[in-house]
Amino acid sequence: MNCFSLFLFLSTISTFFITSTSTSTISATQNITDAGGKTIVSDDDNFVLGFFSPTNASTNRYLGIWYNKIQIRTVVWVANRETPIPDTSGVFLLDNRGILMIVNRSNSMIWSSNSSIPGSNNRVAELLGTGNLVIRNVNDIDPENYVWQSFDYPGDTFLPNMKFGIDFRKGLEKYLTAWKSVDDPSPGEYTNRFDPDGYPQILLRKGSDLQYNSGPWNGLRFSGMPNLQTNDIYTFRFEYNDDELYYTYELVNSSIVSRMILNPEGRIERFIWIERRLEWSLYVTAQMDNCDRYGLCGVYGICNIAESRACECLRGFEPQSADEWRRTDWSNGCVRKVELNCEGGGDGFVKLSGVKLPDTRKTRFNRTMNLRECEAECLKNCNCTAYANLDVRSGGSGCLLWFDNLVDIRVYSENGQDIYLRMAASELHRDAKAKRRVRIIVIPVLVTVAVILVICLFVFRWRKQKIKGVNSVVREHNFANEKESKDWELPLFNFNTIADATNNFSDEFKLGEGGYGPVYKGRLEEGKEIAVKRHSIKSNQGLDEFQNEVQCIAKLQHRNLVKLLGCCIEEGERMLIYEYMPNKSLNSFIFDEGKRRSLDWSKRYNIIIGIARGLLYLHQDSRLRIIHRDLKASNILLDKEMNPRISDFGLARGLEGNDTKANTKRVMGTYGYMAPEYAIDGIYSTKSDVFSFGVLVLEIVSGKKNRGFRHAGHDLNLLGHAWRLYKNGKHLELIDDTMKGAYVESEVRRAIHIALLCVQKYPEDRPDMPLVVLMLGSEIPLPEPIQPGFYTDRRRPQEAESSSSNYLEWSSSNRLTVSYLQPR
Repeated sequence: MNCFSLFLFLSTISTFFITSTSTSTISATQNITDAGGKTIVSDDDNFVLGFFSPTNASTNRYLGIWYNKIQIRTVVWVANRETPIPDTSGVFLLDNRGILMIVNRSNSMIWSSNSSIPGSNNRVAELLGTGNLVIRNVNDIDPENYVWQSFDYPGDTFLPNMKFGIDFRKGLEKYLTAWKSVDDPSPGEYTNRFDPDGYPQILLRKGSDLQYNSGPWNGLRFSGMPNLQTNDIYTFRFEYNDDELYYTYELVNSSIVSRMILNPEGRIERFIWIERRLEWSLYVTAQMDNCDRYGLCGVYGICNIAESRACECLRGFEPQSADEWRRTDWSNGCVRKVELNCEGGGDGFVKLSGVKLPDTRKTRFNRTMNLRECEAECLKNCNCTAYANLDVRSGGSGCLLWFDNLVDIRVYSENGQDIYLRMAASELHRDAKAKRRVRIIVIPVLVTVAVILVICLFVFRWRKQKIKGVNSVVREHNFANEKESKDWELPLFNFNTIADATNNFSDEFKLGEGGYGPVYKGRLEEGKEIAVKRHSIKSNQGLDEFQNEVQCIAKLQHRNLVKLLGCCIEEGERMLIYEYMPNKSLNSFIFDEGKRRSLDWSKRYNIIIGIARGLLYLHQDSRLRIIHRDLKASNILLDKEMNPRISDFGLARGLEGNDTKANTKRVMGTYGYMAPEYAIDGIYSTKSDVFSFGVLVLEIVSGKKNRGFRHAGHDLNLLGHAWRLYKNGKHLELIDDTMKGAYVESEVRRAIHIALLCVQKYPEDRPDMPLVVLMLGSEIPLPEPIQPGFYTDRRRPQEAESSSSNYLEWSSSNRLTVSYLQPR
């Protein structure tokens, strides 16, 4: 102990060196004392290491690492989590054996790095710009040959470039352990770690109880993490070989600050720092809903969050206890209706699509087999219950075999996988017979329906006017059947209720008229104000657009989307009932000489951010990836606080699975807002909505329409004009004159810059909405834009007038909408 005290004394004397010089390292002759408030900072100033207390009320002291440039102290690693120091006597040092340690006032060791490699006087501890605290030999030619590193012993935070997983060579397991509470960093109940049994998966536990399962890696993502998608913020990678098993991620832009944590309540969350708002913004969570509770439906049960009763038995199975199932106690799961007959050789497989793969701890895998070989391998073993592709890329490859009851399966509307369930021969034959019966019934019916349709079409052309009413009733009937089958769970209003609410559709209650038909303000008996969108028989939009709008928006819930309250399909009517927006549309403000004076820059910027968040929800967080296809100023409604709400989903389309784009022969949208690839080739994607958003931003900033814009010096549209000003460094000349200098210059410049990035000609050059939201809310560097698509509009003067509109539009007006049967 005397030798140790002497060493501590000498290193304490040398503390002056650290206090007088900014450094990222500690040598064997230096230390950090809590009493002196000393720290070390990484060379790039990103991270700082020192002593801290979790809250001002706490007297416990810990050695930790936190972000240096973020105003809110955010700790990413704690050394002495289980052994806090009750006062400021702590000293952090590197001893002469090259081991890091914390000692208290009595020279008792509180924590150490326990480096097992023989010591050396030539070692140094360094805090890296990644937030990794390392010990290395000074003369080692490999700067990344660390004797010890904090990344091998994470706490509750998963940082970029950290390897989360298992190092089989060193016997190290790198996993997350939640804090006990937000003000207590000691290990809490929740852990999140890889389980290498069978094919690896990440299991979240509360104590020993399983809470959540990531599912196996399928080449693109973990099967149970559909939100893990390619994006412009970070890239990710999974590695599994004889030496190590790990998952890691890297930030695309080093100026973005992002971290993943396991919080004290057991939720796995990714945050991004938004400098402008000085807050951590939640970007994505691993657990999405109740179906992510591990094994909620028991063995051979499947969870579907879209159903009123979440759990059902897999095909060919029935509840083990019908009484428990009726009481919504699904824990005992399901049993086979017919037992397997392996020896008889009659078993086969049933394909189950669009699901999260079940728990893989009782599995075997082969990376080289194809699906047919996988099936044959499963049939050879009587204990094999299911099989699937190991990798879903390029049509699928590899083989994953299950040898136990299947548990923790759920339905996904997108990014689900296929699995093949083993079934008794009689069950397979029953399905085949059912299919034959369906064919016997359906084929004659389809032929009959086709004949009837041909006759109806002939009669329709011959006596078009006379049968309009009949046609409306038929469509109403078809819609009712479609609604029942789709289970939209949307309230139905009767005709008389809506007629009374709108004073029998009086003109004085009329708000405006769009391509779909007139829109009326109404008041229900209980006093709730509504907006009624009534289909017009003169409209070129009909049943398809009506059904599409209901399907797209019925279950969407977001503060920046207009809320659909219900619909009415009585008396041959097709009406949509929305919440009433007292400030009508953005169109009625920014293009009105008088009203737009009330839109100061703060309101305009909030509207821009609100629209961006609404689009982010549609593109990433909704159950389907929804492409709006008609984003424009008249389809942005404003509530009483001037918050924007995206409306009119009649032309919207959903993309399923891994699809990111689609093609249509029926191009519909609005001139001036349509992306080049959509208008010319009929290709739409999230990036076509991004283009429309960029146009909207420029219109909001300038108070001018893109289509219809005029300038004495050129014949460019608004995009071309903005691009010309940007190239000449004259951004601010684009600003609406009514603001008269009352704006934040940096925000205006940034908004224009982002808008020009959004309207670039090629989709791959445009940012996606997660990055747009991040760029709007932070100060990260922006890439240079290139010339916009459709930056010029070589039009005649009278054509420029065709886009003007002086009333509220709830749908694409005929004067503004283009519809081609073939893409140009």
